[in-house]
Amino acid sequence: MATVVELPLELYKGPVDPDWCPGCGDFGVLRALQRAVAKLGIRPKDLLVVSGIGCSSNLPGYLHAYGFHGLHGRALAQATGMKLGNHELHVVITGGDGDGYGIGIQHFIHAMRRNLDLTYLVMDNQIYGLTTGQASPTTERGDWTKSTPRGCPEDPLNPLALALVCGATYVARGFSGEQEHLTSLIAQGIQHRGFALIDVFSPCVTYNKHNTYPWFKQRVYALEETDYEPTDLVQALRKAQEWGERIPIGLFYRTSRPTYEDGEPALKHGPLVRQRLGLTPEEGEALLQEFM
Repeated sequence: MATVVELPLELYKGPVDPDWCPGCGDFGVLRALQRAVAKLGIRPKDLLVVSGIGCSSNLPGYLHAYGFHGLHGRALAQATGMKLGNHELHVVITGGDGDGYGIGIQHFIHAMRRNLDLTYLVMDNQIYGLTTGQASPTTERGDWTKSTPRGCPEDPLNPLALALVCGATYVARGFSGEQEHLTSLIAQGIQHRGFALIDVFSPCVTYNKHNTYPWFKQRVYALEETDYEPTDLVQALRKAQEWGERIPIGLFYRTSRPTYEDGEPALKHGPLVRQRLGLTPEEGEALLQEFM
């Protein structure tokens, strides 16, 4: 087993400082991600962070690594292509509940079904923050928002239950107010071979006045501090339904099965970016011209 050499945290500081609202939960997620990759000794050149659109999706610009800021709801699709282009990279996707569980939910489902070796960090603030406070797929029924002035009439999506039934092989939930715990969940998710979802309670201090830091602090408890074992899918589904005065955070489920990359013949000879195309310059130019 290779020796892991922890790297300095400052190595991952991005070229610009975050411009999120003071107190935004996304600060805690950024810090936890930086701490996780530092602990794992992952050099910036071996890390790719992909995002869609939203407050949380600005995160790649605040981290020293390869980054790609894509289209709304398309981060997982873009990350899939990048991972298959160079499957030796550690690929982390960062986004929000609107980006991932709303417009991007179709990519979410199929990435889990395929068990792609990706780590998906969803900053779940239960609101659309960037567009100033509309109800999102995880907004609680009855909550007042800009788009639901008489209370949200819909039941919220349960991302953990969805991930469990769609084939994710690592399913966890963190809270940006519990830094050490969240760092550990992210590090384990990156190390895991297969699709890892880490849904993070990341309070929006500007537009969500219900799901606040104090609200979560009074309710969350860590599964790791109980006798819970994250190996039983049925038990994990039951635990994912727990909501109210007590809300679990931690690792809900982990299993092992072949990844999509394991079964793709084109990747057996190494990353595609290092494989020869087998074309002469003239053949390559002619092929490009067909698409011009």
